[in-house]
Amino acid sequence: MVDLSQYLPILMFLGVALVLSTAFVVLPMVASRFTGAHKPSAEKLSEYECGFPAFEDSRSQYDVRFYLVAILFIIFDLEAAFLYPWAVSVFDLGWTAWISMMVFIGELALGLVYAWKMGALEWE
Repeated sequence: MVDLSQYLPILMFLGVALVLSTAFVVLPMVASRFTGAHKPSAEKLSEYECGFPAFEDSRSQYDVRFYLVAILFIIFDLEAAFLYPWAVSVFDLGWTAWISMMVFIGELALGLVYAWKMGALEWE
C-alpha cells in the first residue's frame, strides 16, 4: 500500500495557492462593483499613453531583429543558468563534465559568431 500522507503538505500548498490566486482575481472585481469603477464611459475607454492618445495602432508589427536579440538573450541567459551548477560540481564530476561543458560553450560561441556575421546584432 502506498502511504499518501506524505503528499498532504503538497496538497495543502496547492490549496492555499488556489485560494489566494482566486482571491487576487475575484476580490478586485467585487471591489470595483461596489466602488463604481465598472461603469464604462467614453473617457474611461479612451487610450491612455503618457497623457495623450496613442500615435499609431497597437497591433503594428515590430522589426524581426527585436525577436532575434531576445532569443539570443534567452539562449545566453540559459547558458549562465547551466554554467553555475556545473562550476560548483565540476571537480567532483571529472574530465567528462569539463569536456562536455566546453563542447556546449563552443556550440553557443559558434552560434553567436554566426548570428554576428549574419548581421542579427546590427542596428540601422
